[in-house]
Amino acid sequence: MTAETAIALIIFLFPLAYSPGPGNMFFAANGARFGLASTLPASAGYHVATVIVTALIGLGFARAADLSPALFTVVKYAGSAYVLWLALKLMRAGRLDHAAEARPAGFVDGAVLLLLNPKAYVIIAAMFTQFIPAGASGAVTLVLAISVLFTFNNLVAFTAWTALGDRISARFRDAGEARRLNVIFGAMLALVAVWMLLS
Repeated sequence: MTAETAIALIIFLFPLAYSPGPGNMFFAANGARFGLASTLPASAGYHVATVIVTALIGLGFARAADLSPALFTVVKYAGSAYVLWLALKLMRAGRLDHAAEARPAGFVDGAVLLLLNPKAYVIIAAMFTQFIPAGASGAVTLVLAISVLFTFNNLVAFTAWTALGDRISARFRDAGEARRLNVIFGAMLALVAVWMLLS
């Protein structure tokens, strides 16, 4: 991958990676509730899944999905339901200090979020149509380079959103503020779930 291609790819991905979406809202909410360090397992799960799925799509596995449009529909509905479930769970959460059952998302939660995120599949497919020329030589190497850069860009974006959530985590010391912030983040996740369903 040339430096020009890498810069063009980052510019292409910037508004997609940093705009509110399932991943950003999920990590912002978890950052606010549990802190930046506690989100690392979920972030690892999400980004390990990202690099694998991105590479597979880039290497041609998207053609299998083309043969079964129903598969994308299943992912769309399952992803929307999963994000909505996360939203409702967050809205019902109380004060962090008194919620013994509360736990930060783990590695599997992060991986599932990526696997059930139809927005991710659309972005990945669009990215490869723009940055892999038909019949390009060394396509495997290029696909892997794009997959790594795409994943790293997402990692930076999600870490920024998590840090933003973490900055307001001090407000969770007050039970009323904790409830209010949980409802706000939960409502934002619920809106993302509806957007996923309708898009």
